Amino acid sequence: MSSHNPLEALASIFGVELEYTDIWGNRHTAPESTLLTLLRAMGVDIDTPDAATAVLEDEISRLWKHRLEPVYVVSERSSPVAITVRAPRSEEHKQFSWFLEEEKGARHEGRFRPVDLERLESRELNGAVIDRYRLFLPLAPDHGYHLFTLTGGAGGDRESSTIIVTPAHCYMPPHLAEGGRTWGVAAQLYGLDSGRNWGIGDFTDLSDLVTWCAERGGGIVGVNPLHGLFLHNPSHASPYSPSSRLLLNILYLDIEAVPDFAECVEVSDLVGTPPFQSRLEGVRKNNLVDYGEVRDVKLTILDMLYHSFRLNHLLQNTERGREFRHFIADGGEMMERFALFDALQEHFHESDKTIWGWPVWPEPYRSPESREIEEFAEKHRERVEFYLYLQWEAERQLHQVGLCCLGNRLSVGLYLDLAVSIDRGGAEAWANQDIYALDMSVGAPPDDFSMSGQNWGLPPMIPSRLRERAYAPFIATLRHSMRHAGAIRIDHIMALMRLFCIPPHAPASEGAYLHFPFEELLGIVALESVNNSCLVIGEDLGTVPNAVREGMARRGILSYKLFYFEKEWEGDFRAPRDYPTDALVSVSTHDLPTLRGYWEGADLTLRRELNLFPSEEAYNNQISARGRDRGLLLTALDSEGLLPEGVTIDPASAPRMTEGLSTAIHTYLARTSCKIQMVQIEELLNQDEQANIPGTTDQHPNWRRKLNIDALMENPYARAIGEALTRERGKGS
Repeated sequence: MSSHNPLEALASIFGVELEYTDIWGNRHTAPESTLLTLLRAMGVDIDTPDAATAVLEDEISRLWKHRLEPVYVVSERSSPVAITVRAPRSEEHKQFSWFLEEEKGARHEGRFRPVDLERLESRELNGAVIDRYRLFLPLAPDHGYHLFTLTGGAGGDRESSTIIVTPAHCYMPPHLAEGGRTWGVAAQLYGLDSGRNWGIGDFTDLSDLVTWCAERGGGIVGVNPLHGLFLHNPSHASPYSPSSRLLLNILYLDIEAVPDFAECVEVSDLVGTPPFQSRLEGVRKNNLVDYGEVRDVKLTILDMLYHSFRLNHLLQNTERGREFRHFIADGGEMMERFALFDALQEHFHESDKTIWGWPVWPEPYRSPESREIEEFAEKHRERVEFYLYLQWEAERQLHQVGLCCLGNRLSVGLYLDLAVSIDRGGAEAWANQDIYALDMSVGAPPDDFSMSGQNWGLPPMIPSRLRERAYAPFIATLRHSMRHAGAIRIDHIMALMRLFCIPPHAPASEGAYLHFPFEELLGIVALESVNNSCLVIGEDLGTVPNAVREGMARRGILSYKLFYFEKEWEGDFRAPRDYPTDALVSVSTHDLPTLRGYWEGADLTLRRELNLFPSEEAYNNQISARGRDRGLLLTALDSEGLLPEGVTIDPASAPRMTEGLSTAIHTYLARTSCKIQMVQIEELLNQDEQANIPGTTDQHPNWRRKLNIDALMENPYARAIGEALTRERGKGS
């Protein structure tokens, strides 16, 4: 494409890739309409291609007016540290001073004249020549976040920037770093049905699952994203479309584990009544999570507990009351805003049930900075405090899960999932409107699994705005996810390099990729990983650029391998010896068929019933392909001497998923050198339905199915698989 096209040049500055190649090798060029729409979504004031020249010049001028970049991300191996500075040619003999304040307090300073530096490039701006130079700092600061300040020049201007020094590699737990391997259980927390919880899995159930896993030799327990969702709309249940990734889902609270529960007589009296016990019995017996009823039951009690806490601790300034005040102070302005959002959404939704989020609030309340917002916060302080109380208790209970992992000596510990983005109507979008392109959606271009492409309905961050904020929102998201975890999985890790973005009301086929500063984001991931002693796994399924996987390997981020997809070119299942070491391996995941569903074709039958195949021919092709895969799978097991008694390489010899066959397949994966093996709880209980079916909403009970974890204790599948994995991989605790 022509580099002289002003619209294309402008799009490139803002990270829009002008073309991409799809899975079939076809090249797609972004049309002008897509470029214009995506630029406008990122706050660029442009309506027509003809305006591109003037807008481009303005943008270049804006960038070159600054002496410093907003942020510099460098490796700790860079010695000395090199940064770039800009200065007018007329100031090349002027003296400049610099000051560096390290995160841990050390201070450094120095002086230079631009003429003595290496000149990198020049540009004329408003009749003056601006030069860009490379400045070497005569020191190698420790990894961390450091403040760099530059003063001097003709006007004695002062400008500051952040220097982020990153470690070479992410954190790796000692057991794995020394060549060990481990295994663990992956579950959907909402679906843990213990019989004692209040209709939805809670943090106590998660601790119980940790203990169960540790007792059987596992070293890691993984769960779905725990991000905060929408209390006013509990049916909006997808953990991958959160209100904020900086909040926790308070429906996971174990109400009876809140300290105020034992103190509040009114709550004890209410919970003990037959009508309330009947409600609890109802949500417990339901085979699906009734999010609306669970919310109503839990919030009724939590509201009472907060008022008891306020009376007995907050107003009395007890130690517990002071701990709450410290939590609020540590959370800062952003935590206050999130609580304020929940109070505002509750307020407006109560009067108008069509109010689904802040974009349809009354106009004065759509900006967090407005006078009306300040007045609401003052008038409704107790309600805002209530939502802070809920987050405080959720933090405390999740912290207890982390302590349970430590107490059980899990080699990795709790493994949390980080969603790729947030819902545009939620708290984080409202609080951070300047960094999200709220009018575009991320997704995926058409491929073999989704012929029309995918639109996930989530807005991307704006790369340029993210850099201007020195990556602070991204850093905060990582810290929040890592603080209680031994490992995190970054969903769709390709998003650190590029995201497929779709204009509003357009099909996915008209989308384009938005490019992000991959190496800088990878460095920050490594820094937060080391700071939080947290292993990082990248979900790198599908069509992923080689540079992404190379970057992951270079930084010590584990790859994500699923058995169904690990095949040779000829279609054979990959042998255990050919799997990579730096990876997590699993049979399946929440978006894919369970092992039993896969083997028996239950997923294909269900997808047909839900009209998810474009044609009957496509369905028949999948049936045929699955039949071939069953034969190839049995052949793979035979090559490892793992065929169960009575089973041959003929699929007809094993029409159903048996304990022996399931154990053999998991043993096959246990023999890989992959550092981590995860087993879905559905496999341990021999379930045939998966947690989520992509492409469906109300047609299927996504994110609602319960699984009785009490049954794990005696389940023969769970026992056999656990024993086999510990035998092959050793104890992980």
